[in-house]
Amino acid sequence: MKPAFVAGFGPIVRDTAASRAFWGDGLGIALEEASPGYWTNDDLEGIKAFALWPLSQAVEACFGTDAWPADLPGPQAWMELDVETAEDVAPATAEMAGRGHRILVNAKLEPWGQTVSHLLSPEGILVGIVYTPWMHKQGEE
Repeated sequence: MKPAFVAGFGPIVRDTAASRAFWGDGLGIALEEASPGYWTNDDLEGIKAFALWPLSQAVEACFGTDAWPADLPGPQAWMELDVETAEDVAPATAEMAGRGHRILVNAKLEPWGQTVSHLLSPEGILVGIVYTPWMHKQGEE
């Protein structure tokens, strides 16, 4: 088997209202109820990278330590949502914090040039609000 692209990604939700608030209201992904209780968006552009991110590296990236905090559910997956410019990361992160979501990493420039924030979704997905310069078309922010 050789997959051509990632056809879909989404959390398995336990609290639909909390998940809709996080993904829809908070992160601005337009969702429609395709069938009772099943919320979807088939128009969001696809994934530019698929990677197996070791938990030890995720812990280091978020906390600068080698152990995930006991008071947080361990992440089950990761997802990054790229914004239009590096300057958009901080206000988007502040908006999520204002909605009551715990920010794990607050808008920092990584040595490889990516600007990142990290937070945990209600389902335990490590979500990045990021700007990845090389993933934007040349000449565009």
